[in-house]
Amino acid sequence: MLRNYFDYYFTVIFCCVTLFGTNVVHAEQIVVFSARIEQLIKPVFDVFTKDTGILVKFVTDKEGALLARLKTEGKNTLADMLITSDAGNLWEAAREGLLKEVQSETLEKNIPDYLRDPQRQWFGFSVRARTIVYNTQKVKSSDLSTYEDLADPKWRGRLCLRTSKKIYNQSLVAMMIAEHGEVKTEQIIKGWVHNLAIDPLSDDTKAMEFVAAGKCDVTLVNTYYYGRLIEKNSALPLAIFWPNQTSTGVHVNISGAGIIKNTRNERAAIKLLEFLSSKKAQHLFADLNMEYPANPEIKPDPIVSAWGNFKHNQMNVAITGELQTTAVKLMDRAGYR
Repeated sequence: MLRNYFDYYFTVIFCCVTLFGTNVVHAEQIVVFSARIEQLIKPVFDVFTKDTGILVKFVTDKEGALLARLKTEGKNTLADMLITSDAGNLWEAAREGLLKEVQSETLEKNIPDYLRDPQRQWFGFSVRARTIVYNTQKVKSSDLSTYEDLADPKWRGRLCLRTSKKIYNQSLVAMMIAEHGEVKTEQIIKGWVHNLAIDPLSDDTKAMEFVAAGKCDVTLVNTYYYGRLIEKNSALPLAIFWPNQTSTGVHVNISGAGIIKNTRNERAAIKLLEFLSSKKAQHLFADLNMEYPANPEIKPDPIVSAWGNFKHNQMNVAITGELQTTAVKLMDRAGYR
């Protein structure tokens, strides 16, 4: 991490300004703090630079570390943009006063209301669905229906879940609270806990591996984890089921971005935000991680499209941040660890 921090300042300071005697040459560029790993963002930035001539320097780290750095650096930060996963993280950045409002007809046209901040401080650029994956040898698709139904006693000893400590499950429960209220949602989560085949697992991939091995029959995961696992082993007895199709729809979340309040390069940063919503960038930003484009005019990658169409829950994803603390406390009360 220390090396990453040093490289950040070194590249920003020494790539921005080249000294030749008394002449100073300035190159337009922006600095991005990104919680998405390099292989998922560099191809997008390379195309943006090729198209616009604007250089993009970036630092990758965990969401918490990036937010902490931005708060510490304050007005002295060299960062112009934050990219991260989950609307809860973006909501937190806005709540901490780290992001600024962006007025852009392009962004409002390309990104649906429910996938962006009502105050225009951040915008979703790819969509991840948190859905049901089941063992095709032990479960029929007709046995499945909703997230809520997984609390039914018929699933006793058949459910695997990722730990509640991960923001993905916190966001799902936050949306359920917005839909059902705390009392009913707590009853549902208690039902999930009662139906667990084993203690909550560390990640989505492990949960699916347990389902494939017959240690449990069904789980909840982000779709791109399913895509990665099936790409490695297409013979696994796993399939996706889209829940809540006759009611609220599948819970979706985003990877997105916002412009840093203390940016020194607002014009260029807005150009990058708008580029991320474009057809060219949407394919790169979403396809590299097997996600769905946030721009509804853009079709998903063929691999992702093969999973089938589904109804999205169109409640604004900002709710995942607003109710995150409530969701964490509720899961703790329900015994979901």
